[in-house]
Amino acid sequence: MEPGTVILTGCAGFIGCKVAELLLRTGHLVVGIDNLNDAYDVRLKQWRLKQILHYPGFQLHQLDISDRAALSEPFEAACGPYGRGPVAVINLAARAGVRQSVEDPWVYYDTNVTGTLNLLDLCRKRGINKFVLASTSSLYGQGNPMPYREDANTDAPLSPYAASKKAAEALCYTYHYLYGIDVTVLRYFTVYGPAGRPDMSLFRFVQWISEGHSVLVYGDGQQSRDFTYVDDIARGTIAGLKPLGYEVINLGSDTPIVLIEAIRLIETFLGKKAEIVHTPRHPADVQATWAEISKAKQLLGWQPQSTFQDGVDALVRWYQANREWAMHVSTG
Repeated sequence: MEPGTVILTGCAGFIGCKVAELLLRTGHLVVGIDNLNDAYDVRLKQWRLKQILHYPGFQLHQLDISDRAALSEPFEAACGPYGRGPVAVINLAARAGVRQSVEDPWVYYDTNVTGTLNLLDLCRKRGINKFVLASTSSLYGQGNPMPYREDANTDAPLSPYAASKKAAEALCYTYHYLYGIDVTVLRYFTVYGPAGRPDMSLFRFVQWISEGHSVLVYGDGQQSRDFTYVDDIARGTIAGLKPLGYEVINLGSDTPIVLIEAIRLIETFLGKKAEIVHTPRHPADVQATWAEISKAKQLLGWQPQSTFQDGVDALVRWYQANREWAMHVSTG
């Protein structure tokens, strides 16, 4: 894809910041949108923004994508030095997290459904013909055979979060059908890495073991996750900018890791033992995730490049380098 203007929502987010960095390095102008909310410690978002604010091709607009009136402004301002309007919208702004969505489903629908609708309609009005949506592996799990394929039945989501992403996917298809917008829906599988979300298991485990806290494990620890390194996810997201019509594509590592084994690896890197406390499994959690990624290989020429060992090592090293403040980040 030739350099152009890309509107990127959630640009201060874990994945969004890395996507922005890769786009900026390759000469794109990135119009970043983020409301910098306090769903988790804002220091993480500020740290990520520091990695990209120095790029001259980056613009930051602090607003909420569920605010339709405010959202029009960055679209109007998005004509950059390339002499044309935006070539694509990548929607990474989301309320994420399975358990939290059970407590407050409304905020998930505001961002994930209404926000996606607002963006799609601005694409229609502005003639922007490419839309990339971040979706989730949380759509799978109830009776779906593993590894999870994109054509699996996802009509029985187990959490409001998954349901909100299912609704966003449906809206994307509607706008593709009605207005010809080219849409790539990417279903991410358990993304991890430096400066990740603090409610995710690997960030928690690194912090808890480092600081001598008890390590809370839901269930027996034998559940498995298809952990996927953030750099791989960012590359796949940018690959999704190619014209595909309408496609739903898994991005995962295709190598599920048992949770207790992930804890043992972190113990090795930290040189400290975990004090594990088991608690009952949450009903919204699935027992396992595993991505079938042949579609990503075929359509995007994408496959993961990072091993789990290397990714966890990078996360541990990041935490140790930023421990002075990262140790105080609430893990929710």
